[in-house]
This record gives sequence, structure tokens and C-alpha cells, in this order.
Amino acid sequence: MGILVRWLILTIAILLSSYLLDGIHVSGFMSAFIAAAMLGILNAFLRPILFILTLPLTVLTLGLFTFVINAILLMMASSMISGFEVRGFWTAVFGSLVISLVSWLLTSFINERGTWEYTEFKRIDHKRDE
Repeated sequence: MGILVRWLILTIAILLSSYLLDGIHVSGFMSAFIAAAMLGILNAFLRPILFILTLPLTVLTLGLFTFVINAILLMMASSMISGFEVRGFWTAVFGSLVISLVSWLLTSFINERGTWEYTEFKRIDHKRDE
């Protein structure tokens, strides 16, 4: 259940990035759904290898090169999926940033089992006896 929820969250993030950025085009929900699957596979298998190979450059740029890695993976997913198009490197960089932020925000409400989780805060008034 958890992987399906995370897959849907990534799909929503891709759809939102195509809405916000002119250079990203998604022809429909199924294209975004398949693109999310491909992006998940690329992130699981190729991203760690790219991260290790570019570790010195990532350290020199204080981690900012990670955005370039994410953009490359987004462009790779775009080249493999019909109906999902990313035009240009900078569009891919900003698109990967939007996708990362939306995915991070939405998955922060998901627990390990894939169900929604929230924290309720209550105010406690401490009255002093005087």
C-alpha cells in the first residue's frame, strides 16, 4: 500500500510541475503515472551510482550538483516515456526542484505503512498557585 501511495504522490508532483512550468508537458494522468514509475526506477538504481561518481563535484558545490543529477534523471525519464516531455536543461532543473519539494511535502504526512499520519498539538496551560 505504501509504495502505491508514494507512486501517486510522485504522479501528482509531476502533474503539478507540468502545470507550473511551460517547458514540461504531460499529455494525461497515465503518462504522468508511467513517468512517475520510470522516475522511481531511475532514482532507485541510477541515482546512487551517479551520486557516488560525482561525489567530489557535489562536495565542491556544497550539494547543489544534486539538482543537476535530478535534472538529468528527469530528462532521461522524459526521453523514455511518450506523452511526457521536458524541454531544456534549466526546465529540468526547476522541474526536478518542484517535484522534489512537492514529493517531500506530501510524503511527510505518510508513515512507514503508507497511511496518512498527522500530529495533533494541544496547548497546555500551566497555572501557578500564588
